[in-house]
Amino acid sequence: MELTPSAHLDTFARDRLPPPDRLPRLLLGLPGPVYPDRLNCGAELLDRTVERFGADRPAFLDDDGGVWSYGELLDRVDRVARVLTADLRLVPGNRVLLRGPTSPWLAACWLAVMKAGGIAVTVLAQQRAPELAFMAETVRCTHALCDVRSLDGLLAARIPGLRVTPFGGDGPDDLLTLAARRPGPYEAVATAADDAALIAFTSGTTGRPKGCVHFHRDVLAVADTFSAHVLRPLPDDVFTGSPPLAFTFGLGGLVVFPLRAGASTVLLEQAGPQQLLTAIARHRVSVLLTAPTAYRAMLAEPVRSAAPDLGSLRRCVSAGENLPEATWRAWYRYTGLRLINGIGSTELLHIFLAAADGDARPGSAGRPVPGWRARVVGPDGREVPDGEEGLLAVRGPVGCRYLTGPDGDGAAQERYVREGWNVTGDTYVREPGGLFRYVSRADDLIISAGYNIAGPQVEEVLLGHPDVIDAVVVGRPDELRGQVVVAYAVVREGVPRDAGTAAALRAFVRARLAPYKTPREVVFLDALPRTATGKLQRFRLREPVRAESA
Repeated sequence: MELTPSAHLDTFARDRLPPPDRLPRLLLGLPGPVYPDRLNCGAELLDRTVERFGADRPAFLDDDGGVWSYGELLDRVDRVARVLTADLRLVPGNRVLLRGPTSPWLAACWLAVMKAGGIAVTVLAQQRAPELAFMAETVRCTHALCDVRSLDGLLAARIPGLRVTPFGGDGPDDLLTLAARRPGPYEAVATAADDAALIAFTSGTTGRPKGCVHFHRDVLAVADTFSAHVLRPLPDDVFTGSPPLAFTFGLGGLVVFPLRAGASTVLLEQAGPQQLLTAIARHRVSVLLTAPTAYRAMLAEPVRSAAPDLGSLRRCVSAGENLPEATWRAWYRYTGLRLINGIGSTELLHIFLAAADGDARPGSAGRPVPGWRARVVGPDGREVPDGEEGLLAVRGPVGCRYLTGPDGDGAAQERYVREGWNVTGDTYVREPGGLFRYVSRADDLIISAGYNIAGPQVEEVLLGHPDVIDAVVVGRPDELRGQVVVAYAVVREGVPRDAGTAAALRAFVRARLAPYKTPREVVFLDALPRTATGKLQRFRLREPVRAESA
C-alpha cells in the first residue's frame, strides 16, 4: 500500500523501510480498527483520553506512593515536548534514545517524544555500553533522555553525535529543570498514521538485534485489538506488571493499554515477585501482566506463606515465553483466575494470539485476536491440515518492518515475511475447533524468565575473550525460568577448566551484555560437537553432557 505523505523532516526511518514487495499484507478496516491519515498516538493516548474521562483521574502511580493525575501527566508531557523542540532542537523524525528504570518520568518522556514527532528508541537500563552503542548507531539516534541514575553507562558508550539530556537530577541542564521553564499546552505534531513512532529491537537470533519500525497507528492498533477485545480494561482498572518499557510487552501493557482505556498503572522500578505481590495488595491492582516465571515465583512456598491479598485481581496476562500447563493450573487453584496466555513478538508489537475466558485452558495458545488471522504452514508456505505441526503465520493491522540499509538485501525481512504473512519462527498445531497449540521454537532463541536471549550474541562476546578458542550458547530447560543460559567453551591449552575460569568468563560477558544474558553455567569441552562438514550440532548440547562444569 502507498504511504501517506510524512510529517517527518528527518526521513531516516522511512527511507530505510523494506521495499513494498517485501512488506506484509496488512488487514486494515473491519474487523480491525480504522484510523485517519493524520494521527499522533501520543495525543490520542493522552489529550483525547483527558477529553473523554477528565483530568482528575489517576494515571501513573509509583512504588513510593506518588500519584500523577491525567492532568498532571499531560502538563509534564507537554513541558518535556516543549523542551525537546525549543531547547534541544528536535526535528520531527529524529530518533530519541530513552533509558532508565520503569518510572512515570520515563513513560512521560516516551509520550513527549510521540507528541513532538520524534521516534522513540527505548533501551533497557541494564544494557551495557557495547549494546547501547550498537543500537544507537544503527538507528542514528540524535538525542537521548536518560534517567540520571543510568547516565554513566550511556556516557561510557561514547556514541558519536548523540545529545544526552539527563532527567531526575538537580543540574541546570536537567530535563526537569528545563521543563519547569516551559509551561503551557503543546500542540502535537500532525504526524501521518504511517509515520514511524518507535523502533524496537529484537534480541537478535543471528547475533545482531534487528530494529523493528512501528507506526503511530500500530501503537493504537494493539490497544484496539488485543486490549479492547480480549483484555477489555475498564476506566477504574489499575494495571501493573514486570516487563520493562523497552520491551513492547511492557510498553503496551503498562502505558498504551491503560491510557487508551482511561485507567491507571503502577510503574515499578523493581518488579520481582515480592514487589509485584506488594503492589497488588497496596494499590488494589486489577490487571497484571508478567511472564510465566513470575507467576511460578509468586506461587513459590516462601512467598505464598505470607498469604498475599490477591483479591483485587480480575485479569492476569502471561506472555514473553510459553505458559506451561502446570503454571496455569497452579495459578487457577490458588486465585480462581484463568491466566490469559498471550503470544506476541517484537516484530508485530504485541499480542496477536490469545487464550482467554472460554478459550483459557491448560496448554492452549488460544485463537487469533479479533483483527488478526493465523494459520499453520509447511516449508512450502502452504497451510497444513489441522493436527499437523508447522510454522505459525499471522496477518493483522501490524506487520514486520525490519530497518534496512539503503543497499540492504532484505534477507531477514524475506525470512520473516513470506507471501504477505508474518512467519514467526514458532512451531504450532491448529487443533479442530480453531484453537492453536504451541509446540516449540523453530530457532535458537533462548527464553529465560520472560527475557529473549540470542545465543549467537553471547557466543560472539565469549569468543572475544583471549582464553576462549570456541564457544556455543544454548538454552537448557529449567523448572523456574523456563530455560537457563548455558555456555559450552573450549579454552586454550594451559587454562584451568575450573570454577575460577568459569567465573572470569561469566564476568567478561556481564561487563559487555545485560546481566540476564550472562550464562548461569559454563561447561568446558575438548571440542564442540560438529558434523563432518564442520556444522555445529547444537541439539547435542541442549541436554546435560558429561563434561567439566563450573
